[in-house]
Amino acid sequence: MTRSSRHRRSLLFVPAVRPDRYGKALATGADAVCIDLEDGVGFEAKDSARVAAVDLLQGRAPTQAEVSLRINDPRSDLGRHDLDAIVDSEIRVDALMLPKVSDPDDIVMVEAALGRGLSALPLIVQLETARGVAAAHEIGAASDRIAALFFGAIDLSADVGCAVAWDALLFARSQVVLAAAVSGIDAIDSPFMDVPALDALEEECRRVRQLGFVGKAAIHPSQVQVIQDAFSPTPEEVAWAHKVIDAYEANKGGVVLVDGQLVERPVVRAAQRVLDAAGAAAENDQ
Repeated sequence: MTRSSRHRRSLLFVPAVRPDRYGKALATGADAVCIDLEDGVGFEAKDSARVAAVDLLQGRAPTQAEVSLRINDPRSDLGRHDLDAIVDSEIRVDALMLPKVSDPDDIVMVEAALGRGLSALPLIVQLETARGVAAAHEIGAASDRIAALFFGAIDLSADVGCAVAWDALLFARSQVVLAAAVSGIDAIDSPFMDVPALDALEEECRRVRQLGFVGKAAIHPSQVQVIQDAFSPTPEEVAWAHKVIDAYEANKGGVVLVDGQLVERPVVRAAQRVLDAAGAAAENDQ
């Protein structure tokens, strides 16, 4: 069982310095929208971005999409100013994204800063450093408030010195997926940086979904539908899942063959996961 009932096939970033893009981001149908105070904001605009984010999130109406806020590195002065602003302003946000988490103590520090008034605020934790990926299991288990682990390919490649390429990052991606599974939380993949290359984006989505990721970040509205489709079960997958579960139940839980495939409890669990994902996708797409 996961800690969060949210379904995050796509997570679209919106720079806090561009609040005019917020409505456009929601209109894409993305499952999640993140107002960004970190990489999407130049250093000279950090203070004005924080003010703009507070203004936007204080008065926002409830939305179908999850709306989160990504702060700066919580160990930095900028990150601490962001946390203070969240506590002081009582903004309306569905989740808080924490970049560059490298140690479980980072989570403890953030929870202490948020205090009791925000004790139920879910956390989306970015693992994008060598230390963070190496400690993925401990970080994922650090708090019941962690709703998802977010793999950050670009920062990790810079930290490790490897290429931003599939083979070079496969081990790290797998570590994040396993850590998320152990803690019963979602794994979200890094954004695809070549915005016009939608076919290549679709292929990478297919690969990370096979690894166990449930969604992928987007940096441009044109990427959202590709990601949503890639992480939604196909009609064929849904039909297979129904067939497996129906056959298993008809056989009263005994091992059974379905289209020549041996079906036992792990296969049934996989089929139920497909149906759960299909149901959540249909609800989000309403």
